[in-house]
Amino acid sequence: MATASVSFKSREDHRKQLELEEARKAGLAPAELDEDGKEINPHIPQYMSSAPWYLNAERPSLKHQRKWKSDPNYTKAWYDRGAKIYQAEKYRKGACENCGAMTHDKKSCMDRPRKLGAKWTNMHIAPDEKVETFELDYDGKRDRWNGYDASTYARVIERYEARDEARRKYLKEQQLKKLEEKNNNQKSEEQVSEKEEEEDDDDDLKVDEAKVDESKQMDFAKVEKRVRTTGGGSTGTVRNLRIREDTAKYLLNLDVNSAHYDPKTRSMREDPLPDSDPNEKFYGGDNQYRVSGQALDFKQLNIHAWEAFEKGQDIHMQAAPSQAELLFKNYKVIKEKMKSKMKDTIMEKYGNAASEEELPRELLLGQSEREIEYDRAGRIIKGQEASLPKSKYEEDVYINNHTSVWGSWWKDHQWGYKCCKQMIRNSYCTGSAGIEAAEAAADLMKVNMARKEALEEKPEQNEEKRLATWGTEVPEDLVLDQKLLADALKKEDDRKKEERDERKRKYNAKWNDEVTPEDMEAYRMKRVHHDDPMKDFLH
Repeated sequence: MATASVSFKSREDHRKQLELEEARKAGLAPAELDEDGKEINPHIPQYMSSAPWYLNAERPSLKHQRKWKSDPNYTKAWYDRGAKIYQAEKYRKGACENCGAMTHDKKSCMDRPRKLGAKWTNMHIAPDEKVETFELDYDGKRDRWNGYDASTYARVIERYEARDEARRKYLKEQQLKKLEEKNNNQKSEEQVSEKEEEEDDDDDLKVDEAKVDESKQMDFAKVEKRVRTTGGGSTGTVRNLRIREDTAKYLLNLDVNSAHYDPKTRSMREDPLPDSDPNEKFYGGDNQYRVSGQALDFKQLNIHAWEAFEKGQDIHMQAAPSQAELLFKNYKVIKEKMKSKMKDTIMEKYGNAASEEELPRELLLGQSEREIEYDRAGRIIKGQEASLPKSKYEEDVYINNHTSVWGSWWKDHQWGYKCCKQMIRNSYCTGSAGIEAAEAAADLMKVNMARKEALEEKPEQNEEKRLATWGTEVPEDLVLDQKLLADALKKEDDRKKEERDERKRKYNAKWNDEVTPEDMEAYRMKRVHHDDPMKDFLH
């Protein structure tokens, strides 16, 4: 009978190995150590702790599950900025022609270009820079803070602390200055009420508190956590907060047909209790905020920006809100000035009936010391001169030496001045001399026109020739050449043949537009008369 093959030398060795493992599990035997001198946990399953066959490990290990071969060339060092290694005294062959350093050439030199480089002057040789090369690993190549000096951040902290300190000091001085001015103004008053005295005591306490504790007064840098609201989640402003004892807006009116409540935005635009007393009403709907307070001012600002843009102003509420607000303020100031100016002019012209000034006695009682006589019919006989009605235009204003106004003279459908009889408005008055010169010029023009009419000759009247070549009726005194007529008849026959057969017409045929009386007669003789009963027998 064949026995089973085992890796142990005998069954006894196998049994001893199993007992040793059981004792180690129970803690009665010392633990087995690995290559690094660490204890091997016997509770780890064999399939996790066993190494692959290609590592040829004598005992279990986990080194195959990580990169256990580290590259010694990888480093975490960085460049030594600004370090110099050697200072030469003479120019060396192959060095930079500008500064004389061996670590770079003239093209990559970062020094100021010299008029004459170190190659030719052999003076002011720049030291050689320290050139380093590193072989970084995967993380080192992608480390954005590689080479960063953390000590440089102390300067940033110092700058911000200095700014905060200056701000804190300035605000402290301003606060103390305001409180001291208020105290001085209140002390200078002679009669101070009890309330004012209490306010003075409070201000004195505030000054003392400001002098004693600065940290409590300077809370400008305090950061408060915002509350989650409908305006923008956790980053929104604190709004729509109410006291817990207040009734919710959707519980003010439980009627189904009352104002609509939107639970998502927590808004109720309409008034839930429109019939209740407005003096006792605490909430009147969200729309009441749109027509009151700063919302109304913002609405007027938007309307002003739209109207100004339509009239050609370069204004935009969203692009430049500060500019739009400043223009709106200037507009209101100018409007108030114009309104007050117009009011002053009207009051100056017509008076102010609401003022407390006493009116003149003659206007108040309708009496005066002027004596006026009336007749029995009520007409004024003496005491008041008849005043001529005046228009809104200026009257009796004479310009340019005129003694009459424009429109005082009319001739040939034109207006003019009566004093000089000129029809050109705003012309200079020439008086009687101008009238005489104008009349002499008119008489001379009439004489010249009559002379021209006498010298003109009447045009000769050419007798109209009757053209026998045109028309349907032939005159009786028409004389035709028989030879030319025969030629014209022959030409007419040829022309009609060409009309019947286009192939007989020559390609470069010449055309003559001249029509003689013989040609016209031949055309009359050869044409077809539709009213002729014998037209069908003509060849």
